[in-house]
Amino acid sequence: MTLVLKDIGRAKERIAPYITNTPILTSSLLNDWLGHEIFFKCENFQKIGAFKARGGVNAVSWLLETGQKPKKLVANSSGNHAQAMAFAGKQFNIPTTIFMPEYSSQVKIQATRSYGAEVVLSKDRNITDKLVREAAKEDGAYWIPPFNHEQVICGQGTSAFEALSELDAIDAVFAPCGGGGLVSGTYIATKGLAPMAEVIGVEPLNANDAAESLRKGSIQKLSAIPDTLADGAMTMAVGEITFEYLKQLDGFYEIEEEYIVYWTQWLTHLLKCRLEPTCAMPMEAVRRWLKGKKSKQRVLMIVSGGNVDQPTTQKIWQKDYLSNIPSL
Repeated sequence: MTLVLKDIGRAKERIAPYITNTPILTSSLLNDWLGHEIFFKCENFQKIGAFKARGGVNAVSWLLETGQKPKKLVANSSGNHAQAMAFAGKQFNIPTTIFMPEYSSQVKIQATRSYGAEVVLSKDRNITDKLVREAAKEDGAYWIPPFNHEQVICGQGTSAFEALSELDAIDAVFAPCGGGGLVSGTYIATKGLAPMAEVIGVEPLNANDAAESLRKGSIQKLSAIPDTLADGAMTMAVGEITFEYLKQLDGFYEIEEEYIVYWTQWLTHLLKCRLEPTCAMPMEAVRRWLKGKKSKQRVLMIVSGGNVDQPTTQKIWQKDYLSNIPSL
């Protein structure tokens, strides 16, 4: 099945009672420094503090709409999808079990529990993935994966759908890529509402399985847990569904850790809100894409979330980057 704009629109209608239509922020200083207009769709103000709420709620709402209400929801995640599924389970009163690796952010583990879900921790992501597959075989259980599910993708695409329904003449849309659900949904929404706009994915260089997959023409899996502050993009491999959309993107960037930290500091400062390194990361791709553009561009960037624990915050601010003003 090839997803189209109408599928994103239906998802938007399903999730409207449960999620927030998040704000679009700009920074006049940043626009002046770079000479272009940049719009930030701020999913850090979303329910659970991340865009993942959209996909989780849409997938469960779709199950109910199609007469498939499960006895139990199961999911696997190292972060925001865990909270999203716990939140969705609570909204629809369905017991939920989330399998998470031990190295997940403590903030995200605690938040998942606080929504009422049972959390099962394991040593690493491979064990987590094995456990959720086993749990999904239980009678009445339904597994909603973090990205490789059409209704999850449709839900994630509602962020760009909202933004592009408000903004005119956008030249490019940038989104971070972990498993590819957000950027896939963003691609579908953008090509439906602003077909001339480019859609560009961004991931950490230290966790560049998607870029390697695109280069080699087949899905490549990371050999070990990646060393990156962008914990929302630590996925070991993209999915079969999302990979088909990644192949259609207009561009894809791999960003070094130093730039991830640089833009986390700067966007926190300029937008006056809390940001995850994963969602600040695309700003470096925006800067590189803008370099050499002869006409003024209007760019939309999906800010994916704002759930940051104290250890990560300390790493972000170990070195001061605010003395280095952004430029092309």
